[in-house]
Amino acid sequence: MVRSDGGPPQVGLVRGGTGPTHARERFLQGESVEGGVRSPIQDSWRRSRSLGLSPDQAELPYREDFDSDGRLARAAGPVLDRLQSKFAGMEMNISLADGNGTVLQRRFGRASWARSLPDIQRAPGFVFAEQVAGTNGIGLALAERRLIEVYGAEHFAERSQSSACCALPVRDPLSGGIEGILCFGYPRAFADPGLLPVIRGAAAAIERRLLGQSSERELGLLRAYTEARRARFGEPPGTGDGSGAEELSQLLHPRDLAILREKAAELISGARRVAVDVHLSDGRRVTLLSRPMTSASGTQGVVVEAVLPGHSPLPVDTPRQRFAIPRQVEELLSPAGRATEPVAPPSRSPAYGDDATTPGPATTPGPATTPGPATTPGPAPALVLLGEPGVGEYALAARRRLELLSEASARIGTTLDVRRTAEELAETAVPRLADFVTIDLAEAVLRGEESADPGRELRRTVVHGIRADCPFHPVGKRVELWPTTPQSRSLTGGRAVLEPDLQVAVGWLAQDPEHTNQLLAHVHSLIAVPLVARGVVLGVASFYRSRDPAPFGDDDSSLAQELATRAALCMDNARRYTREHTMVLALQRSLLPHGVPEQNAVEVAHCYLPAESAVGGDWYDVIPLSGTRIGLIVGDVVGHGLHAAATMGRLRTAARSFAELDFSPDEVLSHLDDLVVRLDREEGREDPTADSIGIIGATCLYAVYDPTSQQCTMARAGHPPPALVHPDGTVSFPDLPAGPPLGLGGLPFEAAEFHVPEHSQLVLYTDGLIEDRQRDVDVALDHLRLALAHPDRPPEDTCKAVLDGVAPAHPGDDIALLVARTHTLDPKRIAGWDLAADPALVGQVRASVTRQLTDWGLDEVAFTVELLVSELVTNAVRHATGPIRVRLLHDRTLICEVSDTSSTAPHLRRAASMDEGGRGLFLVAQLAQAWGARYTPEGKVIWAECPLDAAA
Repeated sequence: MVRSDGGPPQVGLVRGGTGPTHARERFLQGESVEGGVRSPIQDSWRRSRSLGLSPDQAELPYREDFDSDGRLARAAGPVLDRLQSKFAGMEMNISLADGNGTVLQRRFGRASWARSLPDIQRAPGFVFAEQVAGTNGIGLALAERRLIEVYGAEHFAERSQSSACCALPVRDPLSGGIEGILCFGYPRAFADPGLLPVIRGAAAAIERRLLGQSSERELGLLRAYTEARRARFGEPPGTGDGSGAEELSQLLHPRDLAILREKAAELISGARRVAVDVHLSDGRRVTLLSRPMTSASGTQGVVVEAVLPGHSPLPVDTPRQRFAIPRQVEELLSPAGRATEPVAPPSRSPAYGDDATTPGPATTPGPATTPGPATTPGPAPALVLLGEPGVGEYALAARRRLELLSEASARIGTTLDVRRTAEELAETAVPRLADFVTIDLAEAVLRGEESADPGRELRRTVVHGIRADCPFHPVGKRVELWPTTPQSRSLTGGRAVLEPDLQVAVGWLAQDPEHTNQLLAHVHSLIAVPLVARGVVLGVASFYRSRDPAPFGDDDSSLAQELATRAALCMDNARRYTREHTMVLALQRSLLPHGVPEQNAVEVAHCYLPAESAVGGDWYDVIPLSGTRIGLIVGDVVGHGLHAAATMGRLRTAARSFAELDFSPDEVLSHLDDLVVRLDREEGREDPTADSIGIIGATCLYAVYDPTSQQCTMARAGHPPPALVHPDGTVSFPDLPAGPPLGLGGLPFEAAEFHVPEHSQLVLYTDGLIEDRQRDVDVALDHLRLALAHPDRPPEDTCKAVLDGVAPAHPGDDIALLVARTHTLDPKRIAGWDLAADPALVGQVRASVTRQLTDWGLDEVAFTVELLVSELVTNAVRHATGPIRVRLLHDRTLICEVSDTSSTAPHLRRAASMDEGGRGLFLVAQLAQAWGARYTPEGKVIWAECPLDAAA
């Protein structure tokens, strides 16, 4: 057996006759058969068992009042006859059932085989709806509303175990509703995938004949309208269509004609005598007249005509375009495919406007004849639209569905937020499609991930409707779905599931009997639609109808499916964005400092606020430097997303490394500029054909504060200047040279030095704080000045005040903020000595250092510090020139500094056993916690730190 879609056989399809037999027995015994039987069959078995049906039930309901010669039967008759000829001599049972499952007609390929069948398989009138017959082709096709195949033991009833069948709904071409079911029945051993194209073609032929019946009725109305109009205006037969439609098209713009036709469709659907005024785009007013009419064959219709005030009709002999019949209708009405409804010619020429018989254009082919010139007395109304009210309702509903889909394209997906997109779907559907909408999404989807089992981890995300009193489960509640519920079936099958009448929806009622009974007081019809995008199941949307007494139909189901599909794509985009945004934000936060280093120079608070739309590359850092100094840095990589965050991490690491080498601020920026140029080159931006994203650039501000002198040295590369809050509350923005952004290459940076009094605040920030499309930068700086004019506030409170008062309500760029309140190292904790480059002075300075340490109470480290000072001063005397200065700083550690006027760099080396020198710096490195050298305009400073744990 080969599946109709060309895939491998499904488990449960019968080949030798016993396929799902064991699975069916296990199911009837209450065991699970998940994965062993096709989903539609399992669902039908569950529904049959829930209805209390018995597999050995032999009797089916019989209806004596079925219509064997109705509209569907007349349209299907010739098609069934051709099928009977096609299957002549074969054991084939061809059935036509109505929309309730009642068999209207039967045909058999071999009459002798038919006589051996029981009555229920041979005679029309028996009902095969699923609720009375269990799983079978006709009933399941009605329940699933699509092509269905049932094999052997997949039937619920014992009597059908030896049979197989395929069944397909036959739909009304105008309304889209199911008119009936066409079913092929045959012995299970004769199953053949070649039957599927045959049944599809036969159903399509029946649907074409149904459309032909409708078209013929409309043509009858047109003939009646034409004859009545000609009689009224004295136009001989054969002289044009007599409708005035061509005259109307000459007088009005196509846009205005479309407006009139839309309004006419509404009037036809209303089926009333009415006159309405329609205002056109150019200010003119047209009156539309709508009145009922009846054709000679008794077809009830409505004609809509237009009257333009103040214009005379065209002469009767003016050439007029013949009434245009759509090409599809012409094909249906051709001799090969016409389904006729007897139309008798009118026995009289009714008066124009007679309600009993009202007009329609002629359809006789050939050119119009033109008798002598004549004009009609007074303005003649022109035909706009004519049709049956039912067809008008379908046309109006179709137009409104298109309008809703067009509106959905604009309303759904305005944000990259999963929840908001789900709300937009519900708001679009209510009230034009449904009265209530609930949407349940997988919890993983709300986090931006894919769900491994969406049916088991759904959470109510949206409840929206025309009222707030409908007792749906609230938003946030975990939703558990039974396998028989429409929502679960839609998730399993990947398509919309329609329950026109919830009173008999067994699977829905069994989910939670108490709760569903409460809902039945408010809703009566349901469409459950899976939210699937790019193969990922996101959740399920449920559309309920309450006010409209008519249940949902197949067109409503198709519309709900289309809305859900569009919304699911937007939700998946939002989910992917959420996943990427979460990932980039996690990377960004992991690359930012997780704490503030211990130091006494400044009291620091910092914060990072990501943009709403995308994470950028903003960063900040606090870097302890030698000599109790502190480095403060903020930067901003141009761009957003993962690439910007990764680039930020590389630049922050490099900036910290350059700063810890004790480079001056302008030198740090120069090294960063070289790095950005190099990274840019590695990204391939110099190659015009490269696909790499590349680095666009970055901005940076670096400040070094020295608490011993209260001096702050700053340099910036295209970055906003810092704010300086003085102890008296004055806020200023230092005039700092701007410098070019990082990445341009080769341009110099300039540093500036400022005096920063103790307890001042240095505020460094990125441009996301002050740049906003809704305001000018100067206005933002004024807001920043007001927010900072409180020098007594702690830095943490200052951060909060700045974000609350200055940051945009919806930031389009990241914001990094760094607030540092400055402190000064007590002069009593600073000691210094100036000496000449004389080896004899080394002993004196050692003694001075020892006395100072005793005064500070640091006798425990005196020996170590004495050795460090001795080695550093000796090296300076031996290798440097000019005056030498020794300085001790008593901070968290004890810092020994020896400065000289030489720029020669010290080098640590390991001396050999026979070397007389080369052990001084090695000894320093062993005794000190850290050591290094920094360069000044006058020379260099070699420093070493000693821990004070023992002296604390």
